[in-house]
Amino acid sequence: MAGFVFLALGDDLSAWVTPHYWPSATGSAAFALPFVAAACAAAAAWEGARLTKGHVFDQPAVRGPLAIAFPVLLPVLAMGLLGILVALLTSATAADVHFGLPDFGILAAVAAMLVAHTLAGYVLGRVMPRVLAAPVALIGSFFIGAYPASWSITWLRYLVGGGLSNCCSIDTSVDPRALAGTIVFATAVSGAAIMLIYRGGKAVPLTVAFTLVAGGVLATWLFARDLGADPLQARATDALVCDDTKQPRICLWPEVENPQMVHHEARTAASKLTTAGLHLPDTLTMAAHPEPGELKLGIAPDVRKTDIAGGVASGLLPSPPACAFNGDPYPAAVAAGPLAAWLYATAGVPEEAVAGRFGTQEGNLAKKVRQLPPGKQLAWYEQNRAALASCNTPPPLKISGGNG
Repeated sequence: MAGFVFLALGDDLSAWVTPHYWPSATGSAAFALPFVAAACAAAAAWEGARLTKGHVFDQPAVRGPLAIAFPVLLPVLAMGLLGILVALLTSATAADVHFGLPDFGILAAVAAMLVAHTLAGYVLGRVMPRVLAAPVALIGSFFIGAYPASWSITWLRYLVGGGLSNCCSIDTSVDPRALAGTIVFATAVSGAAIMLIYRGGKAVPLTVAFTLVAGGVLATWLFARDLGADPLQARATDALVCDDTKQPRICLWPEVENPQMVHHEARTAASKLTTAGLHLPDTLTMAAHPEPGELKLGIAPDVRKTDIAGGVASGLLPSPPACAFNGDPYPAAVAAGPLAAWLYATAGVPEEAVAGRFGTQEGNLAKKVRQLPPGKQLAWYEQNRAALASCNTPPPLKISGGNG
């Protein structure tokens, strides 16, 4: 298990992790859950089928069914927990996390699912021939754990811990409702499996087990019915570290590698934008949802010096209206690239970097606009920004006049 997780899943566990951020490292480790849970289900099914084939439960026994089952399932569960630990270490190493602790909510949801898959696999092994029990448990467990994340009914993924691997960008954290849904459903499945192990497949135990599972599904729906595809929420802003020794005030997450460099470069970019006639709020913040009087500073924890000006400029980009997302006509869409290119160039991003990010045509147009007098540049910006906020206003991209 450890070798499979490290060798086969290592690239996926480390590809999208957010630098220095423990919740992201923990969420990335959850990518291994469908694979590890399937292995646990298959091994537990093998153990259940082995005990049945040996007629262990047909003989008088001092120990009850649960006391017989748990010792053979503990190594299976330990295997699963080891797989998740290797996944967490792989993700944490890739994230280069600072001293701290993983997200215990995500780990609790993952552990609950491992227990549920293990117990369910054991029950399956008790009622199926050994030659079929393990492969059926392996395939069934993987399908249940992996495929709901691809379905359009998003709350179903939170039955089985899906979506947790998308946690988290530096300004987000996992939504507790997703974790609650997974833990409640996993607990319900585990309770149903324990009931069947203890009482067998008679009518009453089957009814109780079905009721437990149905109740778990209902509870998860109540918890997660309003969640989107990613179980994320804005990170609490009380962790921000703010510097107000100079203007503008700058608030950064503690994971930022070089805050002093960010302070200097961000204020330099803000000064250039202000000189161009743009109004900037008094605070630049990395919070997911800036408050009134704040501007979003869109940078990563390991941001390079050359990317900070773009992070300041990105906060001035307007949010597209609803028509831009639902397929309705949106004539101003062609202005998004040139407007962003002008903002980035005005903030101090080199022309080559602007052209590489937004395209040569957009970069050339932004360069021509920057050759106009400051007043005409600002008017061009404000007119195109207003067009971008509308669903029916063509953008005035063409420029008139020259350096005079």
